Amino acid sequence: MNSKYCLYGLACAVVLNGCGSKSEDQAESAAANVDHARIVAGESGNWLSHGRDYSEMRFSPLESINSGNVGDLGLTWYFDVPTERGMEATPIVVDGRMYVTGSWSMVYALDAATGALLWRYDPEVPKAWAQYACCDVVNRGVALWGDSVFVGTLDGYLVSLDAETGAVNWKVDTIDRQTPYTITGAPRVIKGNVIIGNGGADLGVRGYVSAYAAETGDMTWRFYTVPGNPADGFENAVLEKAANTWTGSWWEHGGGGTVWDSMAYDPELDLLYIGVGNGSPWNQRLRSPDGGDNLFLSSIIALRPDSGEYVWHYQTTPGDTWDFTATQHIVLADLEIEGESRKVLMQAPKNGFFYVLDRTDGSLISAEPYVAITWAEGVDKTTGRPIEAPGARYADAPFLIIPSGLGGHNWHPMSFNPETGLVYLPSQDLPALALEDAGFEFAEGFWNTGIDFRTLETPEDPAVAAQVAAMVRGQLVAWDPVAQKEVWRYQHLGPWNGGTLSTAGSLVFQGSLIGEFAAYDATSGERLWAFPVQTGIAAAPSTYSVNGEQHIAVAAGWGTIFAMLGGEATASIGLENKSRILAFKHGGTASLPAPEPREPMPIPEPPEQTASTETIEHGKRLYYQRCVVCHGIDVASGGITPDLRHSGADVHDAWDAIVLGGARRDRGMPAFATIFDVNDSQAVQAFVIEAAHKAWARQQ
Repeated sequence: MNSKYCLYGLACAVVLNGCGSKSEDQAESAAANVDHARIVAGESGNWLSHGRDYSEMRFSPLESINSGNVGDLGLTWYFDVPTERGMEATPIVVDGRMYVTGSWSMVYALDAATGALLWRYDPEVPKAWAQYACCDVVNRGVALWGDSVFVGTLDGYLVSLDAETGAVNWKVDTIDRQTPYTITGAPRVIKGNVIIGNGGADLGVRGYVSAYAAETGDMTWRFYTVPGNPADGFENAVLEKAANTWTGSWWEHGGGGTVWDSMAYDPELDLLYIGVGNGSPWNQRLRSPDGGDNLFLSSIIALRPDSGEYVWHYQTTPGDTWDFTATQHIVLADLEIEGESRKVLMQAPKNGFFYVLDRTDGSLISAEPYVAITWAEGVDKTTGRPIEAPGARYADAPFLIIPSGLGGHNWHPMSFNPETGLVYLPSQDLPALALEDAGFEFAEGFWNTGIDFRTLETPEDPAVAAQVAAMVRGQLVAWDPVAQKEVWRYQHLGPWNGGTLSTAGSLVFQGSLIGEFAAYDATSGERLWAFPVQTGIAAAPSTYSVNGEQHIAVAAGWGTIFAMLGGEATASIGLENKSRILAFKHGGTASLPAPEPREPMPIPEPPEQTASTETIEHGKRLYYQRCVVCHGIDVASGGITPDLRHSGADVHDAWDAIVLGGARRDRGMPAFATIFDVNDSQAVQAFVIEAAHKAWARQQ
């Protein structure tokens, strides 16, 4: 086997299996003829697509593991992934083989029965590309078609791999390499077209979704989600009409609207549904100063998968100014509503409303809050538009926005059980104070929100800080989409918990922020089983059958935007980032190695503070405008990127070389020379030193 597709000499830690020859239980053949019929059928023993089948229900008819015997579940194998960043992929399984991605867009082919490594593909993403990844260097998984495996890479390529060997069939560039695009989402393959979107709206790009022929990699169509510069003409009449909903020179800032995650497909209607993201910048007054709906931001769009032809759209948040993306998981189902069977599309986007749409034409059936909401009073059932609360657009004064831009529900997939009629939703309550960034200047390739993130700083008054912390919650909710009400909930210790899987065994599986993987009774919500996985889980599980036994598999690994941004609140959980794939079955007897003891690292005495109050305040503004997303609230790392309060003399002596010159670009730290001068760089350094002094004083 070509060494590029093997382990480069790295040791693999697989319970009961080492590197070397195949065991007799290992899968002997590659993905065999995965096609339209197989994915539509949703074969019970396999997990052939991101959401198991095109409906994205994430419901399995397997029931060997059920609410009566789930207590007998045990770990049967694990596979250590040789990276230490976030894991977000759903394991795909076909005919005894598992295909799963890790951070840096690496692909792993494993024996689904034993966890033994069959091959690994490393696209060798330049580490400098991490500066464009809004929310960690993650990947949500692969797609299968024929005998090929498809993956989108962080640096914008779509790659076809041979499912047997991991060898590259073809590789195509899907982006303009001069702009800060990324890919973190999983492709879908529909009738031989590989569908892929991209990310980067936070940094200043124009969104689109593209289709490529599975056999050759030739692009078959592209649909832009926001209009470009009118002077260049429009790609189609739909975008020309959409341009009437924008004002100012929005194209200069990219516009946004990236399709970075959710898709679903109805084979009977032959409609592809895509979820569209936020604007660039977030703050509408800066990208479209005279208002407008800004189509197709924060929208669900139905397209023809053969041609990319627009059919209909529904906009969840017209004129979005809060980062209320509609890229969250889309689920298709048939529901009986008021005595009539309806073909519906369900989504719980960031904005806090649970939407049920008629998927034939996009008309609104119902929309109700699934979390606390302050920005709107409801959704007008006649127009389908939210009824915004006065002051919610924070134009003249700060506004306590609930949910915040992290969403009442983010990318973590929900599932739907057609037997219980319930959606199992990872929801959360995360408030934030929205305030316009009065001194905002657009800078392509860097974060551009137009919101003053200094409001994220932990209040110095302990009582106020405690009050804010008490508002932050996360829960697993069983939601009735017909009655539009909560049926039960399991209250987690915090937000940002994993995606869900539901099964015919009357079970719901979900991982948590605090490092547990658990099963719940689908009807009552009773927690029936849990396993400590030693690290946080954000990804959604899948289930499959191999050698006649049902398995549950999940990717575990702490990371994502919450770990990077969350500061001491997330670091205090104390979890080591140990990225793994884990599989469970009845009677599994494997165990994880004991974690290495971790002693909290004290903050060293910082350098003397010599800067003026004005310089420190200037540095604080720049830090919260450009740096906080990676280095954390209060300059406290959540455990993924370096904690700048720990910076020693070597860092402070080389500060300008790092910040302006890009001396650590190969570690993902960009050069800021295009937007910072020496005074700016040293002001940020002064603010970091000030934050370090405060933290150092607290530990004395």
